[in-house]
Amino acid sequence: MHVARLSLTDYRNYARAELDLTPGATVLVGRNGQGKTNLVESIGYLATLGSHRVSSDQALIRAGADAAIIRALLAHGDREVLAELQLNRQGANRAQVNRAPAKPRDLPRVAHSVLFAPEDLAIVRGEPSVRRRLLDELLVQQSPRLSGVMSDYDRVLRQRNTLLKSARARGLAASALPTLDIWDERLVELGAELIDRRLALINDLGAPLAAAYGAIVDADHSPALRPVLSIDGLDPEEVDEVDVAGDAVASGSTAERFAEALARLRPKELERGVTLAGPHRDDVLLLLNGLPAKGYASHGESWSFALSLRLASAELLRRDSATGDPVLILDDVFAELDRQRRDRLAAAIGGYEQVLVTAAVLEDVPEPLQARIVRISAGQVLEADAPAETLSLEASAAEGGAHV
Repeated sequence: MHVARLSLTDYRNYARAELDLTPGATVLVGRNGQGKTNLVESIGYLATLGSHRVSSDQALIRAGADAAIIRALLAHGDREVLAELQLNRQGANRAQVNRAPAKPRDLPRVAHSVLFAPEDLAIVRGEPSVRRRLLDELLVQQSPRLSGVMSDYDRVLRQRNTLLKSARARGLAASALPTLDIWDERLVELGAELIDRRLALINDLGAPLAAAYGAIVDADHSPALRPVLSIDGLDPEEVDEVDVAGDAVASGSTAERFAEALARLRPKELERGVTLAGPHRDDVLLLLNGLPAKGYASHGESWSFALSLRLASAELLRRDSATGDPVLILDDVFAELDRQRRDRLAAAIGGYEQVLVTAAVLEDVPEPLQARIVRISAGQVLEADAPAETLSLEASAAEGGAHV
């Protein structure tokens, strides 16, 4: 799959942007703060329904505008799909696929991309929530219906936490909360599916992770992933090298272990007013040479591990998707790598149908990836190999009242 045409209206610093793209490599070049990352961020948003830089959609809407529009014409073979998303400052976001109304969560069915950026160093060094997000975004691209499962789980979790907080404030005992068992059943049903899907994904990532790391680093550091499950009594904040040696296999199904954990933790949950076990509290331990990368890896090793995880994700999507390769996006990556690793990375990604690279300095990008160069300045596409073809935008969009 590749993006044949990208159109933005009132997105970030772009009042309007039109860009034709082709298969192969394209480098977006410009000084920092000009809008290079905004362009590729919009493509990543269609595939993951989230930004790699901010948690709120509001920051994506240009100042003074009521909505932002992302339109991407996606091509795979002889098939083209127009994916459109309107991000609203007020009210729910709206989407269309080939001009037919759709739900935003339908977009990952047609748009696949993997984006690596400097912020991804947090995958190795950051909080468990960053690693959970990595897994969940990939799961949604593999199976878009899981977006609904995740939303339902979050809704049930909020309801259960509200009940626990209310009980704590009123000093109620567990016996006075008959509805808690009902929420527990639903939480276990949804949560067990998410945990099982994450475990399968972690297992699937193992081989492509090792291959990607070896291709970039040219060393056998034995990168590996190990799940850390709260339903089995593991606390992501307390896992260290001592725990790494343990490989005990928990007995019982995931649902059974989850239900047992909730029963065991209920007194503590009533005391604290929060749910203490479930996929919302899990983590995945990243290992290099048998040791936690978070505490032992150097800056270069951490950077290479994070990049390898993104490349492994792209390899899984390439293997499983009916739409071919995902769009591979490297946002300001090469500035962080030495010459040898730049060249090795360029060789590793050369076979992808479309690679989009952003760089402040063109010389940082290996020559094999400079097939096409687009220059960006102050929210304007200044130079490209071919003029951008104007997309038909609704008149209301041009007036600032954009409608998908």
